[in-house]
Amino acid sequence: MQIIELVRRSNIEANKKLMSQYYFLEKLLEELRQKGLDSEIISSINQKIESLNIFLGSDKDLLKLMCKSQYDILQLLEKELKIVCKGHYRTMWLSVGMAAFGLPIGVLFGFSLGSMAYIGLGLPMGMLIGMAYGTFLDKKAQEDGKQLETETVL
Repeated sequence: MQIIELVRRSNIEANKKLMSQYYFLEKLLEELRQKGLDSEIISSINQKIESLNIFLGSDKDLLKLMCKSQYDILQLLEKELKIVCKGHYRTMWLSVGMAAFGLPIGVLFGFSLGSMAYIGLGLPMGMLIGMAYGTFLDKKAQEDGKQLETETVL
């Protein structure tokens, strides 16, 4: 089973966001065609592409549907095959680091220095911790062959 082609609309060049999203999705599908995917996953991806190909609404609605389809495809790949885009873990762990590490570190600084004005010192530290761990996970995914060459465009 093969992943079907994404049909290109004739007026796509007029909308830069739609054009960018189209090129990303096209590049993602081309990369997925080169990987050996299960027929169940290919059929799920084909359903998303077919819904895009038969869509007759406005460009704005097409852009929303395209973003949703891209998100659904990437979530399917991550959930089923642990395949992610470049920088996925770094982006995810940046915010987790700020919330899980940075805020407690900031509160610790605030209490130890006697003023809660120092709570903001922990956020950059947590951001760095999260980015470092996310970069580590991205490198591991790349070594395991579980990383796509494309970066997410949402």
